[in-house]
Amino acid sequence: MPQVAECPECGNPRPLFKQCPFCASKESPALRVDIIEINLKLGQPLVEEALDSLGNHLRNASELGIKTIVLIHGYGSSGEGGNIKKAVHHALESNYFSDRVHEYYFGETVPYGSHAYHALIKKRPGLKAYLKRFKVGNSGVTVLLLNPPGVYA
Repeated sequence: MPQVAECPECGNPRPLFKQCPFCASKESPALRVDIIEINLKLGQPLVEEALDSLGNHLRNASELGIKTIVLIHGYGSSGEGGNIKKAVHHALESNYFSDRVHEYYFGETVPYGSHAYHALIKKRPGLKAYLKRFKVGNSGVTVLLLNPPGVYA
């Protein structure tokens, strides 16, 4: 993964949402990208934990000026849709995160090369590197376009 953020105090690479591991600075990092990838299924959380984590990530990302999140929620071992995916889709369709999320695209609706794919790439050209991996659409991923910093619905 490319370096996403840099510590404004010591200049070392650092995590987006935690203090600098080198100098312990809690000051907001300097961004190197405006698109990040968040894996909600990491650690196999319960649905409620995954939604809470998403809410926290959205709040932090929008405050830092992140424009786009490639959200990995998985699609369940049966291929029919896991519980985290269903909960994320329901929350987005119910406008639960509308204060932070301007638009969203479910991975299965933006297969590589489709009209929807080209429309999304036109809005966020940096997504091309991420979406190339989804040759037939990936139902385990959702792309979130965030509201500009300070703009809440």
